[in-house]
Amino acid sequence: MTARSARPAQPRPVRRTPATVRPPRGSRTPGGPRGLYARARRAWDRPLTAYYLILGGSLLITVLGLVMVYSASQIKALQSGLAPSYFFRKQLLAAVLGGGLMLLGARMPVRRHRALAYPLLVGSVFLLGMVQIPGIGVSVNGNQNWISLGGPFQMQPSEFAKIALVLWAADLLARKQEKKLLTQWKHLLVPLTPVTFLLLGLIMLGGDMGTTIILTAILFGLLWLAGAPTRLFSGVLGAATVLGALLIKTSAHRMSRLACIAATDPGPGDQCWQAVHGIYALASGGLFGSGLGASMEKWGELPEPHTDFIFAITGEELGLAGTLSVLALFAALGYAGIRVAGRTEDPFVRYAAGGVTTWIMAQAVINMGAVLGLLPIAGVPLPLFSYGGSALLPTMFAVGLLIAFARDEPAARATLAALAKRKPVFGRRPAGLRWKTMRRRLKRRPSGER
Repeated sequence: MTARSARPAQPRPVRRTPATVRPPRGSRTPGGPRGLYARARRAWDRPLTAYYLILGGSLLITVLGLVMVYSASQIKALQSGLAPSYFFRKQLLAAVLGGGLMLLGARMPVRRHRALAYPLLVGSVFLLGMVQIPGIGVSVNGNQNWISLGGPFQMQPSEFAKIALVLWAADLLARKQEKKLLTQWKHLLVPLTPVTFLLLGLIMLGGDMGTTIILTAILFGLLWLAGAPTRLFSGVLGAATVLGALLIKTSAHRMSRLACIAATDPGPGDQCWQAVHGIYALASGGLFGSGLGASMEKWGELPEPHTDFIFAITGEELGLAGTLSVLALFAALGYAGIRVAGRTEDPFVRYAAGGVTTWIMAQAVINMGAVLGLLPIAGVPLPLFSYGGSALLPTMFAVGLLIAFARDEPAARATLAALAKRKPVFGRRPAGLRWKTMRRRLKRRPSGER
């Protein structure tokens, strides 16, 4: 027996695959409600959560809005001598164009977004001035805020002023923060506040109080993100409140809207007719609604059922479940926007994401609050949901900005890079790889032989 054969045999080490390695004690997720909560918490904190919430939430709101526009606008179209799908087809066209803008905004780098700031602002000021020129500006429901594009198409420049203000203010505040100038109150207010008041004045020339409220909310949101001190913030808020009170006090129409808060009776001259019938629509919906297309208020009882009061028709036809679903989608969109603004290291992205989130959430709260009778009717549409191409196009582009910012987070960027390196499950096979098959390889024979 040789020395080599006399050596005792050594057992081969057992290699443990990752699936067989037991996790350390205490690291397992507990079962029951606590385990479910822990798993949900981990899923909620993943890097791409904000990206999926913004993309999925905005698309769901838009698709559900298209369905409700079609349902709520049929009677209005027939009363106007139009095809039942007239408003739906226009909204669908706007949604397709808005989808292209959203994709464009999601694919553009941040420096391109910053480059759009000044051209959009100058263009918005120019168009807001064109609205007041006779023959160019068009009056709708007493407000001259529209420009005719020929045929049935019109444009509302005040809607594009929102995205212009957000991008311009974000670029301005980011440059001032890089130079460490935001610690001085004059750099916080100038030129941000004067330019905002210029836009507000041009919009108020047309009588659109609702859009001015949205732009004021954007201004306050940006000042809060920039770290404005309490005294400065309170001073600007007080000045805006006094100015808004004067504008409401000097207009009998606005005073009548203020008097319709929590109204349960149309009142003298039916001045609260729209507010009351909005409550009627919500109250008759019940838990699951009367059914899609079965609304009674849209038969001439509720004015503007497919625009400002589409949330009331949603409550009537889809019930409490439908309205809560819309609320949940907006809440998810708002949370994702706040998360993007809070986790970024780029000051421009923080201000732009915060401004867009403030804009969409403030407009949604004002619209829903008016329908519920908690706020005066401001005449603003529900973002991504109500009928109106002028409102849908800039809003979808703003959502595209949020998507781009969510994908640009450091953790999200690393996750996307790791996913891109994975081998595709379905795709082109590597060179030289042959698929196994059950077919026999038959030798070629002369034709006619097998």
